[in-house]
Amino acid sequence: MNLALFDFDGTITTRETFPDFVRAAVSPQRMTRGRLVLAPWVVGYRLGWVSGVTVRARISDFVFRGRSEREVAAIGERFATEILPGLLRPEAMERIAWHRARGDTVVVVSGGFDAYLRHWCAQHGLDLLCSSLEARDGVLTGRYRGAQCVGAEKARLVRERYDLSRFAAIHAYGDTPEDRELLELAHHRVYRWQVAA
Repeated sequence: MNLALFDFDGTITTRETFPDFVRAAVSPQRMTRGRLVLAPWVVGYRLGWVSGVTVRARISDFVFRGRSEREVAAIGERFATEILPGLLRPEAMERIAWHRARGDTVVVVSGGFDAYLRHWCAQHGLDLLCSSLEARDGVLTGRYRGAQCVGAEKARLVRERYDLSRFAAIHAYGDTPEDRELLELAHHRVYRWQVAA
């Protein structure tokens, strides 16, 4: 049996889904305020001065702190069924189907939130390792639960969940430098839908 590891945003989808989910989760008024409050962080990110980890943490704090965990989960389920289907790459879905037909274990390894990815992965019969939002007594704190599932954390979570020695071959698919450590786990690497050395 083989293991197939897929990044989600930009690999399975045509673009990052974090901004789409944020838009789905906030009112237009809150979005307008957020654009003002978060503008320095977003500009810094675009200029390369602020890391993706930092800007996502700031946005998540602004958007989700104090929100009901149940409400955000419901938004995530709607997002998975109504928005994500229009963002999927046909070549990615074909490749996932190919791996599943061979009996491979297929895992989405993503910095995206479980609020929507767990529903999408369940619909497609895929395993999932991803980022989660922290909650206390059913209320979101605005912080991530543990580290964001990016960079070295992706590889760490894969090793923690799976005994890699059990698999005859490991395939990995990614599209950004945040996927480098994930790709390094694999015998067969595909980066931006090109076979990587």
